[in-house]
Amino acid sequence: MNLSSGYNKLDGLLTTAGAWLQPVVLLAIRGWWGWSFFLTGKGKLLNLEKTTAFFTELNLPLPKLNAIMAGSTECVGGLLLLVGLGSRLVSVPLMFTMVVAYATADREALGAVFSDPDKFTGAAPFLFLLASLLVFAFGPGRLSLDALLSKKAAK
Repeated sequence: MNLSSGYNKLDGLLTTAGAWLQPVVLLAIRGWWGWSFFLTGKGKLLNLEKTTAFFTELNLPLPKLNAIMAGSTECVGGLLLLVGLGSRLVSVPLMFTMVVAYATADREALGAVFSDPDKFTGAAPFLFLLASLLVFAFGPGRLSLDALLSKKAAK
């Protein structure tokens, strides 16, 4: 057995293991970050006056409306992400919300994306944005309502 043949066998085994693990990883990402989005959105909506005051400090236009929009997007979008329903569709407004969070509440971290990447990746929106981006790019996985509905529609 030559080196190339050994590499190809190992690569095949790792590809098979990765394919088996993919839906579990996507479920874990959707579950954790869907629930986290839900909790942060719920917090914004239940403390609307405090959220509105924070958005006012950030000089956002229509701070109360923006607080309701951000909280609702995170709350409802988080639940949909959690169960894997409309996952790619809902990941778009969630990503947009996190980009706005960077641009307003974490402007310094956003500006440091190249000069100090640790500041950028350590900011609160980063993992939320990353989770949304992963679901958008790879879909919700086989362990989702999207997959179940797609399977039923195919029959």
